[in-house]
Amino acid sequence: MFVTRKAEFSASHFCRIPSLGDAANRELFGEEANPNGHGHNYTVEVTVEGDPDPVTGMLIDLKELKEWLEQEVVDPMDHRFLNHEIPPFDRVVPTTPNIAREIWRRLEPRFLNRTASLARVRLFETSDLYVDITREDQNA
Repeated sequence: MFVTRKAEFSASHFCRIPSLGDAANRELFGEEANPNGHGHNYTVEVTVEGDPDPVTGMLIDLKELKEWLEQEVVDPMDHRFLNHEIPPFDRVVPTTPNIAREIWRRLEPRFLNRTASLARVRLFETSDLYVDITREDQNA
């Protein structure tokens, strides 16, 4: 069974590789390469997999999952300039796939010694663009 919880945060970023010049960065990333940055209203969906508890019928405590999302994603990233304020984006280009991977990295330890496991992180950069990171991606 799967359960998905959603959260939202706003953040700014730019996409540049420091070792490349302006022209090469513009060619790779287009407008996203502007070092002044731009913002997005991100939506993250975290999907948990497991079997419901036979007594409670719950797969995971949804209040706890919400707290984890707040602590690991929303509180640190909301209204932040990712490149300047959120490691590892001071050295990793904060593309949507890299942000999704970082969210996975932050949440995964919360599932140690739990019956439910992290199955997917879906990060929407816009309403029509999202990235999925799954357990299989992490094991590849």
